[in-house]
Amino acid sequence: MKASWEKIEKNVGVLEVEVGAERVADALDKAFKKVSAKVNVPGFRKGKVPRSIFEAKFGVESLYQDALDIILPEVYVEAIEEVKIEPVDRPEVDVEQFAKGQVLKFKAKVTVKPEVTLGDYKGIEVEAVSAAVTEEELNEELTRLQQRHAELVVLEEGQAANGDVVVLDFEGFVEGEAFEGGKAEKYSLELGSNSFIPGFEEQLVGLGKGEEKEVNVSFPENYHSEDLKGKEAVFKVLIHDIKRKNLPELDDEFAKDVSEYDTLVEYKEELQKRLQERKDKDSEAALETAVVEKAAANADVEIPASMVEAELDVMVKEFERRLRSQGMTLEIYFQFSGQNESVLKEQMREDADKRVRNNLVLEAIAAAEKITVSDEEVNVELEKYASSYQKTTEELRELFASNGSLEGLSNDLVIRKTVDFLLENSKHVSAAV
Repeated sequence: MKASWEKIEKNVGVLEVEVGAERVADALDKAFKKVSAKVNVPGFRKGKVPRSIFEAKFGVESLYQDALDIILPEVYVEAIEEVKIEPVDRPEVDVEQFAKGQVLKFKAKVTVKPEVTLGDYKGIEVEAVSAAVTEEELNEELTRLQQRHAELVVLEEGQAANGDVVVLDFEGFVEGEAFEGGKAEKYSLELGSNSFIPGFEEQLVGLGKGEEKEVNVSFPENYHSEDLKGKEAVFKVLIHDIKRKNLPELDDEFAKDVSEYDTLVEYKEELQKRLQERKDKDSEAALETAVVEKAAANADVEIPASMVEAELDVMVKEFERRLRSQGMTLEIYFQFSGQNESVLKEQMREDADKRVRNNLVLEAIAAAEKITVSDEEVNVELEKYASSYQKTTEELRELFASNGSLEGLSNDLVIRKTVDFLLENSKHVSAAV
């Protein structure tokens, strides 16, 4: 096989590949075995028709597409390794020659990982953020815990107010017709949470148990369903129950109920320690973010759109996992937020671009500073996962290697060490008063 690479734009080039006739013949043989097992030829069982009879009846050309599907992925991978390029998107392949007894010739237009021209990345000044826990922050945390441990009490009398949880049936209609996904029974909704279409929750305030109401709303113009965008809708609502939060007193009994401490004073001391640990981590994370973003801003790199799109796909999947951990699906989120995947991606696009840029610059710095990780460092990291996987470190290494995760783990460790390197070589300055 012969392969050559010529750059035609900043991040795009043409890969030219030539593969010998023997390998083409081998691909045609494999294609024949695959195709002959599926075709019916009178007088022969499937898979038993002689090659000469098959080609006489169907033509050797009938094997070409299957043969190309077999040979192209293999030789493409070999070719990019030979010319030492790193594609970041699917190639645009143009087959120039492919026939029995001939060499295979094809060209592929390939978008590759962009080159990074590093700017200053040592001695970067970053603002040190105060990590001291204030009395106000401590009280806010206590209030949050008080809300979390509040008891929901069913109101037998009275009207729903913001902060209450109402249990309701609803069914939505547009132009008098019920629409798909607009009906639910005994659905729990916290008023003021802004979970539903704008204007829906506000119209439930003041309703009592057993009351019915027609709620009039308009779907947002960017709603995910084309049939509902901008449409006026009427929801028929029935309130089954109203539940109100009964906040516990912030006293020694509260401390006993939510912690291992006997007094509120002791619990507040422990809570302050935990908040301090959290703030220290947040402060360190803020420094890391600042130093990486400044190093990235000092670098020159042109990011292919395909890399940003790939990162957006990753971010949407991460967002979906977070929703599922909260008992919600992406579909339900779109339904009640009035968004769709395109709108969500546009909101994430700036962050996706920043993530791609930052990672590219960190990789370039790691290469420039020859930052690597040893097998021992990888093993230390694997040990952290071993208990949750219920495997030994070696078993886990084999598992990660078999599913292609080991290289990703090593790369993550290199990036982490590179961030540490930037922090060690940065200058921390106090915030201006």
